[in-house]
Amino acid sequence: MTDNKLIIGTAPDSWGVWFPEDDAQTPWQRFLDEVAEAGYKWIELGPYGYLPADPETLAKELKERDLQVSAGTVFTAFHRGVDQWDVAWEPARKVAELTAAMGAQHIVVIPALWRDDKTGEALESRVLNDKQWDDLAAGHNRLGETLQRDFGLFQQFHSHADSHVETMADIEKFLAVTDPKLVTLCLDTGHAEYGGASSVELIEKYPNRIGYLHLKQVDPELLAKVRAEDMTFKDATAAGVMCEPPHGLPDLSKVIEAAEKLGRPLYGIVEQDMYPVNSFDTPLPIAKRTKQYLLGCGSRTVIS
Repeated sequence: MTDNKLIIGTAPDSWGVWFPEDDAQTPWQRFLDEVAEAGYKWIELGPYGYLPADPETLAKELKERDLQVSAGTVFTAFHRGVDQWDVAWEPARKVAELTAAMGAQHIVVIPALWRDDKTGEALESRVLNDKQWDDLAAGHNRLGETLQRDFGLFQQFHSHADSHVETMADIEKFLAVTDPKLVTLCLDTGHAEYGGASSVELIEKYPNRIGYLHLKQVDPELLAKVRAEDMTFKDATAAGVMCEPPHGLPDLSKVIEAAEKLGRPLYGIVEQDMYPVNSFDTPLPIAKRTKQYLLGCGSRTVIS
């Protein structure tokens, strides 16, 4: 990775992909073709099983399109108790093996949502008790240690709408209870804004805990409606709460300026939640415009 550069990439999410298989999602071959056409060089794997899980097959598909992988993604629910390690590790191991085989260095870790991401049904309390916070921290510390030791991968924790780590206070508490050597943030600017957190403040206040970026924006008018009606993240996404830059918040030029001041290399992955896309023709023009906008936001922002 280039020294002191913010490397812009993209992810399956920006093509409306949330699940390994779903007829409403852009087919994986089209995703890869359009990523290359849009001019990106870096991608995330997305949900395990969406892209080919065989390393040789995936490497061939990526090489044909001059693409590289920045990170894989795993899902955890460590707040539910120590037995969750056994639930999380086997799928996480598969993702880690594929991610490492592709030469990437990061694993984006998304905590379980308290509302179902397909139905919106409330599955548990939206607030953690003290023991659940302890279990959450212990699980992520163990995961970070295991990923580094066994695969040379770094855990990037992704605060998320409708999860237990969503607000500014949640994020700061999570940082306080986890080991900075084992857990850094995948700072998702859209999800932070959704939860009322300031991305710029997080970067400035916790510079050493920022390990990775997801770049997206929220529509402030739709977000006000989401909050007023306590809409589920699923319904908010379908309504378009995550909007095309630069038409929303936060101001990504200020986020990128703050990130560049860190003076070290970072990935900034475009990850516009668009599930489900209204047409498979929708993502590509947005991806092209977003790339050009982001490249104009910083002095050291590049695509490769």
